[in-house]
Amino acid sequence: MTQMRTEKDFLGEREVPADVYWGVQTSRAVENFPISGLKAHPEFVRAMAFIKKAAATENAGADRLDRKLADAIVKAAEEVIGGKHMGQFVVDVYQAGAGTSFHMNMNEVLANRAAELLGGKRGAYDIVHPNDHVNMGQSTNDVFPTSMRIAALMLLSRLLPVLDELADAFADKADEFKAVVKSGRTHLQDATPITLGQEFGGYADAIRRCRRHLESSADHLRDLGIGGSAVGTGVMTHPGYRQNVVKKLGELLGIELRPSPNTFEAMQSNAPFAMVSSALKTLALELIRIANDLRLLSSGPKTGLGEIDLPTTQPGSSIMPGKVNPVMAEVLDMVCFQVVGNDLTIALAVQAGQMELNVMMPVIHFNLLQSIEVLTNCLRAFIDRCATGITANADLCRQHAMKSVGLATLLRPVIGYHASAEVAQEAVETGKSIGELAIEKGLLTKEQVDELLRPEKLSPDR
Repeated sequence: MTQMRTEKDFLGEREVPADVYWGVQTSRAVENFPISGLKAHPEFVRAMAFIKKAAATENAGADRLDRKLADAIVKAAEEVIGGKHMGQFVVDVYQAGAGTSFHMNMNEVLANRAAELLGGKRGAYDIVHPNDHVNMGQSTNDVFPTSMRIAALMLLSRLLPVLDELADAFADKADEFKAVVKSGRTHLQDATPITLGQEFGGYADAIRRCRRHLESSADHLRDLGIGGSAVGTGVMTHPGYRQNVVKKLGELLGIELRPSPNTFEAMQSNAPFAMVSSALKTLALELIRIANDLRLLSSGPKTGLGEIDLPTTQPGSSIMPGKVNPVMAEVLDMVCFQVVGNDLTIALAVQAGQMELNVMMPVIHFNLLQSIEVLTNCLRAFIDRCATGITANADLCRQHAMKSVGLATLLRPVIGYHASAEVAQEAVETGKSIGELAIEKGLLTKEQVDELLRPEKLSPDR
């Protein structure tokens, strides 16, 4: 049988497994919220441990917390930051409003581990107390959103370079395909010619624009409300606490962080998370568009457009032998759909705050960090297993370009819009080429057609 220990809070006593670092309040949360089985993101756990480390150091420096206790709390927090004890954070992501349940999970784990480091037993809160010592000068209301900001910034620092790699991969393909003339398509119908390089160059710049937007939006996360305590007034903190903790966090993490200009706004509003999520959604929408273009351009191999080939990664059918599907573009679509859905959840949660606090932070943090992580992981795979290996079917691209009724547009300066439209319509009906019909009708000489439809004139590079 599992050995138990008895812990007590102001609601009464509870039995807690003797071998865990969490305590009575975590136990109540586990019982109350058996919702999803999903747990906090490891980067979020680490972010909160960084805050606990910075707070303990500052409180000891201000002679508010015994140095021996502070050192033990710092050591316990450093263990969590280093990846230890992750299995101790057991509260479901769907939990008490504002994240109090998870916050107390952290406070209890650090208190019990710190007490153990000092030679005490787990559950002996007379040595290190979760609220009085680990949580000194803090509240869930400023710790949780600060953890959200830090975790998001750390995860975004991994996504942004991946976006650079993706843009570079598309730019490399733009250069590789710069001489591959193909039919343009608007409304999924023939349009004037374009090069495959110009098409991929557009993809590269779309990703770069989304990256800039995301980085700009993320800058708002650097304004931290830590030190606002319960409602923004800084109750139970000492003078200089807010500025010093933010400075320590910046030094520990190696990133730029700023005290929020207004702690009340920082606690009331979760708008920065909506801004970042919106930028992620915009990125996702562009990625969906590009992935679907690649699926169309590679369709076939015999009955589709077939203008590009995507790398072969796995068999595509359990029943049709030899079938290969554009699986990397498909998984990118699915991930991006999730990001778009997460953005709606975040938007609804952000607007649901009241007065001095938004209690919906747990669902905001879970969805935002999930969006960043799945995009990062998926794009890494997409770059390695798809984008860098795309090849062009140049001959087929040129055949499509020369058969396109969009070529009639190039005749218009010489024979006019009406005559060009008649040639285009007849080309559709007869299957003859635009140039061939223009010559047959006596509208242009062969020399004129050859000049108007020279490869370098088909898709001028502006």
